[in-house]
Amino acid sequence: MKKKFVIAVDGPAASGKSTTAKGLAKKLEYVYIDTGAMYRACGLYALNKNIPLSDLEALKSMLETIDIKIEYSNSGNKIFLNGEDVTNRIREEEITKISSEIAVIGIVRKKMVELQRKMGENGGVILDGRDIGTVVFPNADFKFFMSASVQVRATRRWEELKARGVEISYEEVEKELIWRDKNDSTREISPLRKADDAILIDTSNLSIEEQVEFLYNYIIENMEKK
Repeated sequence: MKKKFVIAVDGPAASGKSTTAKGLAKKLEYVYIDTGAMYRACGLYALNKNIPLSDLEALKSMLETIDIKIEYSNSGNKIFLNGEDVTNRIREEEITKISSEIAVIGIVRKKMVELQRKMGENGGVILDGRDIGTVVFPNADFKFFMSASVQVRATRRWEELKARGVEISYEEVEKELIWRDKNDSTREISPLRKADDAILIDTSNLSIEEQVEFLYNYIIENMEKK
């Protein structure tokens, strides 16, 4: 594969985009950039520094000192916040809620978009998120938008949490997803939406392997057009 493409995979929470993006990156031997993890790291940093999300001046100062690195490992990407491995910490429920709130703040998004563009400027990357194809890389070579019903996504997330030993009811998970969907799609800054030229994929009845294969085959079949 001569040209190194920029591939955008967008969609709501638990739509399968992150797992699929990771699998596709491995298959293409591309770098996977987990943009959601970057916002989670921001939320964790604000929490550690006891900064209220309403204090924009404090957040601005925080962003001047934040250093986020994503490193590949055989067991999956590792996320480092100012040199500390926070891969597991940022997946805690407390951080999930904060990350969704901090992601709607303009100065935070501006900083993260700058970092994401820098990481992907040479191509050979796959980014997943909610505004990759519309804001971060509007000229991405390939754009996909993945979705599934709330019930399917809630079941996936519930089973994922149970496997990690988190005690939570399905109803709580579904309620959280509905809140996140509304928050992500109605926010003023970079709302969740499908780019006009993105390929829509309903993952409700697809396995992760089938999702990865679909995206991979589409890219291989259309790469000569890019």
